This record gives sequence, structure tokens and C-alpha cells, in this order.
Amino acid sequence: MNNQEHLFRTKIEVPKWEKPMSVSDHVVFLGSCFAQYMGERFQSFDLHALCNPLGVLYNPESIRLQVQAALHLEQLNIPLFCFQDEWRCWWAGTQICGSSEQECRDVVEGALQMLRLSILSADYLFITLGTNVCYQLKANGLVVANCHKAPSKLFSEEWLSLPDCVKSLMALVDDVHEQNPNLKIVFTISPFRYAKYGYHGNQLAKSTLMLAVEEVRKTYPALVSYFPAYEIMMDELRDYRFYTEDMLHPSGVAVDYIWDCLVKTAMSDTMQEYLQEYAPIRSGLLHTPNNPIS
Repeated sequence: MNNQEHLFRTKIEVPKWEKPMSVSDHVVFLGSCFAQYMGERFQSFDLHALCNPLGVLYNPESIRLQVQAALHLEQLNIPLFCFQDEWRCWWAGTQICGSSEQECRDVVEGALQMLRLSILSADYLFITLGTNVCYQLKANGLVVANCHKAPSKLFSEEWLSLPDCVKSLMALVDDVHEQNPNLKIVFTISPFRYAKYGYHGNQLAKSTLMLAVEEVRKTYPALVSYFPAYEIMMDELRDYRFYTEDMLHPSGVAVDYIWDCLVKTAMSDTMQEYLQEYAPIRSGLLHTPNNPIS
């Protein structure tokens, strides 16, 4: 059977971590929707995990800006704005809003404080990069985390170069390491395909991100590692049945498979036993009864 498996698919060999994760470890997930998938999976097993408190992030500079804001909030002005009678923040996603400027500020500051405390106490920081495409406000050049469906005339679309991506990621690693010297950073590249930029453009973006991460990993070999979620999706799961109906997002089966790869690679035997024991509880919590008041 093993010989047949090797004949019909490419197996991505992921070395097991020398110092695997434990149940007591604290983990922070930042980045694109794949970080969201993995972070929510950690949370569903009642593990210590914080996941994108200000919403999903896509490019290296947006992630750097959000981490910088969390670690140095007292030194920065939060970029708030009012759009369609709601106050929002250019550092955050669309779910972060308020009916007044002060309400929005309180929500943003609370989320940034949560992110700061989590980074300071975390053992691992997982960062999933989606694309090197970013959107800047024409008024001041600020890279936004989300355009909030504001008029396109307010933004310019920019493709971060390889040096730009390396600079952003290096600054992020330096800032985080200064605040928490024991923190390990794990980069992943999102398997999501950005059809908006064309499939060739999508590949160029992924390639730029991979080269940037590799440069950072070589510079900080003791602090930074890489988990090949993108390669597993592209090579091991090279079939459209592993995508959702839009043919762009990984399906639930694909996310389960990559999760299993992460479990076997990054987690200690004790932690894997904990996941097995907790699985029935997780299933019960995720179950929706036919009669909620029964």
C-alpha cells in the first residue's frame, strides 16, 4: 500500500520538531484565513491560543504594523475614520467598529492590549502570509489591513518587493524578540489562491513571500522556522476535491489533513494524547442539537 501511495502522490516530508509543543504552551496566530483556521482549531481544543484579535491580515507590512501597534501603543496614534456612520480602524478588519469614535477606540485599544499581553507571554507566534499585495491610503501612504469597502479612489495598490517583505519581517522579528526573547516564530504561506491578481500574479506573490521568509529564517535560525502548509496543499493534495466550491479556499478535509500534519510534526506525544482525549468533548461542543431547548 505504501508503494502505491508513493506512485500516486508526492509526500511532503516535514521533520518533527526537536522541541515539540506542550499543552501548557501559549500560542498567537496572526495573518490570513489559514492562520484563522489553525488558530480556531487550537481554541476548539481549549488550548491557550489567541487568533487575529483585530481581524484577518494578508501582507507582511500590515502584520508588522499591527504587532508594532500592540507593542508600542502608547507611542502611536490609532488611525480611526468614519465611514457610512460607523467608526473603523485602518489597522483592523471590518468586524471592528463602533457607533462613536471613542467606542471604536476602546475596542481597538482593548484588542491591541490583548495582543500585546499574549505576545509577551506566548511561547509561539504563528504568522501566515497570504500575499505581497497591499493597499495604501493616497492621503498619507499608510498601508491598511482592510479597505472596509471604502471608495477605491482612496487607495493605491502596491506590490511589495522582496526587499520590502524582508524588511517588514525582519523588523517584526526584531521587535517581538526584544519584548519576548523566548518566543519562537513559525511562518507559513497561505494555500489560498488569490484569483483577483491572476494565477500568475498569485504565484509571483507566493514566491516573493517564500523567498522573504527563507531570508529571515536564515538570519534567525534559532528563532524562526517554517511549516510547509502551502507545499502540502499544492503537492500532497493536488486535486480540486480538496478545495471549497470557489476552487480557491482549502476544503474542510484539506484543513483537517494539514492540521494532522502539524500535530504529528510540532506537538509532543503528551499533547497528542491530550487532543485524542479531548476530541469527544470537542465534538459535543461543536454539535448543534435539533432541539436547542431539549
